[in-house]
Amino acid sequence: MSFAIIRNTKYKRENLKGIYRHNERRNKNYSNDNIDKERTYLNYSLKSPKYRYDKEFDMMREKYNLKGQIKTVSNIACEYIITSDKQFFEEIGEEETKRYFETAYNFVAEYKNLGEQYIMSAKVHMDEETPHMHLIFLPVVHTQDKKGNNIDKLACSEFWKEKDSYRRLQDAFYQYMTSHSFELERGVPKEETEREHIDIKEYKEITNFDKTKEKLQNMKLELPDVPNITDININRLSKKRDEKILEDIIKPKDDLINELYQNNLLMNQQLLRQAKMVEEAEKYQKERNKIIADNIDLHKQVDNIKAEYQQKEDNLEWKYKGKIHKLEEENNQLHRIVDKFHETINKFIEWICKKFDMGAEDNLVRDFEKETRTYLDVEKQIKREDKEKERDDLEI
Repeated sequence: MSFAIIRNTKYKRENLKGIYRHNERRNKNYSNDNIDKERTYLNYSLKSPKYRYDKEFDMMREKYNLKGQIKTVSNIACEYIITSDKQFFEEIGEEETKRYFETAYNFVAEYKNLGEQYIMSAKVHMDEETPHMHLIFLPVVHTQDKKGNNIDKLACSEFWKEKDSYRRLQDAFYQYMTSHSFELERGVPKEETEREHIDIKEYKEITNFDKTKEKLQNMKLELPDVPNITDININRLSKKRDEKILEDIIKPKDDLINELYQNNLLMNQQLLRQAKMVEEAEKYQKERNKIIADNIDLHKQVDNIKAEYQQKEDNLEWKYKGKIHKLEEENNQLHRIVDKFHETINKFIEWICKKFDMGAEDNLVRDFEKETRTYLDVEKQIKREDKEKERDDLEI
């Protein structure tokens, strides 16, 4: 099953210009090879900024009278990158993909009671390998000043003040998205894994791996030929001049060439280590992908077992509910029979007394119970018989 993915990054003012140009596709060229410019027209905004992010920030701060001290080192904006995996979006289709990002947008507006007005930009990128949304917002907390007045305060540290802030974010996002009918698993934040995973493609881009490989292939480690003083026709030159040529021209060049050769050799070793590191990383990436696939398969098996036992439990519950219902019906029927019997006996006694002019009904009942040692009240009779049985058992 696919994961509900949401990642948060904090930005200072100096970062906003570059983020704006990337998110809003204002650059002519991009270092990211995954961007397909022919598909950029498919990108769309759930909320568009009127100006650059830094200028938009200033206007929003003034418009909403945001409190809080802003320093050069202060984080003044946050960015959620919201996505899942490529297969998930291919399976749910275009319309559901739009609903996915719209639902995520609503989640951000509601999470921590932020408010939709503090979302600066929400841009969905469809021109890369996997659809994803860049959502820029101001980390505003709703609090009170010293006088007890309600204020909105720009405070990134307070917005993320809990130690498990990102775990809570992952929990809330997963619950919100699944409650809106998206079949997803909970994403795992880097704070829980205690490591930051970088995809191999991203690592190659960071380390400029392709160019490194090219340099390795083209690099020559042979030491170039160095002129030897003995090759010079000394018959035409004086000894003093030979020494001067050797000292001033040939030796410095010789030393320089040897120094460059050593540097080149060292660079080659470093590049080889880098290339080997990437190759090892690719190997572990494949192993990691296999482990994740196996883990997903195990989750499916566990889900199937849970479903199987749930079905058995439901069947048992239905079976016993049926038996209980049947017993309740039988019990109600017996109560009706007993009640009807009491009613019939009373009518019969009343009829006998009137028919044969036998006096009061109470006297007839009392004489019957005394002479036969039998109560007309069934419950009393059962209690009497039980006591007699207990007495007989004790005597035995």
